[in-house]
Amino acid sequence: MTRRDIVKYAIATQQRLEKYRRGDEAPPMFLFNAHQPLVDLDALRPDGLTVDPLLPELPLRRVMAGGIKNTYHRPVKPGDHLVLTRTIADIYEKQGASGPLIFVVYGVRVETENGELVMEEIRRRIFR
Repeated sequence: MTRRDIVKYAIATQQRLEKYRRGDEAPPMFLFNAHQPLVDLDALRPDGLTVDPLLPELPLRRVMAGGIKNTYHRPVKPGDHLVLTRTIADIYEKQGASGPLIFVVYGVRVETENGELVMEEIRRRIFR
């Protein structure tokens, strides 16, 4: 992480706190979707999402957000070298009013290269 990365993000997201605008620390949402690869537009699926290499082939194709819970352990600072690990924590099926739903629960863990925990995230996607 560079101070410039943080300042650019702070400007783009109209942050008001000086610690963010100076780049002393990244705003909490700075890491949102950090696990998503940067791909060309032609590599996106028709729904605008990237192909998820962790996800097995599922019989249901439409995807909805199912919620995100972030736990922040310390702020991101300039000079941090971060390691992000993303896993599938659970996959289960439920019957909805209009048919079956498949829930996929992802775990995201962000640490410094020295193993200091920065953030944990639980993210759910619902396939229908």
